[in-house]
Amino acid sequence: MHGVGIMQAKKQTIIGAPLDGRTVIVRADYNVPLASDGSIRDDTRIRASLPTLRALLDRGCRVVIVSHLGRPGGKRVPALSLAPVANRLARLMGQRITFLPEAIGSQVRDTIQKSAPTSLILLENLRFYPGEETNDMAFARALQQSTGAEYLVQDGFGIVHRAQASTEALGHIIPAVAGLLVEKEITALAPAIDHPARPLTVVLGGAKAADKMPLLARSIQQADHVLIGGIIATAILQRLGAKVGKSQVDAQAAGLVDTIIAQAQQRARQLGRSLDDFLVLPRDVGVGRSKDSHERHDIDINQVQPSDIILDIGAASANRFAGYITSAKTVVWNGTLGYAENETFARGSVRVAMAMANTPGIVSIIGGGDTANFVHHIGLGEGSFTHVSTGGGASLAFISGESLPGIRILLDDHSRV
Repeated sequence: MHGVGIMQAKKQTIIGAPLDGRTVIVRADYNVPLASDGSIRDDTRIRASLPTLRALLDRGCRVVIVSHLGRPGGKRVPALSLAPVANRLARLMGQRITFLPEAIGSQVRDTIQKSAPTSLILLENLRFYPGEETNDMAFARALQQSTGAEYLVQDGFGIVHRAQASTEALGHIIPAVAGLLVEKEITALAPAIDHPARPLTVVLGGAKAADKMPLLARSIQQADHVLIGGIIATAILQRLGAKVGKSQVDAQAAGLVDTIIAQAQQRARQLGRSLDDFLVLPRDVGVGRSKDSHERHDIDINQVQPSDIILDIGAASANRFAGYITSAKTVVWNGTLGYAENETFARGSVRVAMAMANTPGIVSIIGGGDTANFVHHIGLGEGSFTHVSTGGGASLAFISGESLPGIRILLDDHSRV
């Protein structure tokens, strides 16, 4: 599905599917941020799943929820159990949630078979099983057989760009339809790719630099300006000859920088502007001696000392980024521009967020994940932007026109042809 929303793509949703009284698996995205004590720092993704769960319960469904949390690598990691999510979900739903410490097997099968209609059951972290991330058909079959599910309801938008057992393989075993959250996300994001108002400015940052490189490459082909912060910026600046001190540099991302620069140079020529006016990098940076430091110095990128760690874009660069945003018609932002967990190094991200929130008439999209958590943390939410997505990589992949496995597997809705 390239460049079309779910309505145009004629995919079935729970609204028209024959789900009454059936047992369904809801693939949710409860990959929520956790505090050091294991508590949930932000429950936005849990709250986003509630309309779908309530709609299914209203139709008499027995609802089995599956999700992942973190990156346990196919091993059982107690700190990444979904048990705290079950407790929060029970409070938000106002009803009992049955949490099972397994995702497949006889305990799952027996509990679900004995459960009453309109039960809510949450299974353990799917990524405790290696078959989830490898899109293993045998694991998907075990999920279906253990739960007795007759339908897959795809409602974890943040994971639909991954071909995994619960998002893709399972849809080959039982019919798959979109939940209300997935429908809402794609309907909201579709205008940004069908006919984006231009200039289209993409802002990219974050700590997962290697993960962002494919997204950066696609953004270069579509955007009018690409503003770069975070560890991606550090990797590019270092390759361009800047000293970065003790800053973290993603080695895998650094190996892709030459290709990215060449693509950006070509795109800048097509647009008739300089590379610096297309791929916009920090000219000054906020540095400290550690991520936990509350001492910050804003310095020119050429003045970084061997003991410095780059932890934010500088004040002048933040103002420059804001200028591009206020002159844009569409802005998509994914990834904070510094170590925003520390308020000392969140200033660049705050400046960008406020510029997006306070510029009238623009289409402003927050690309999920840590960025969504950040804007909520500083008191900005859905009302401040055109759309705050629950999916980070998924939202940018969709906007970039990539075919998403978790959407592609959904049943076509022939009633809308």
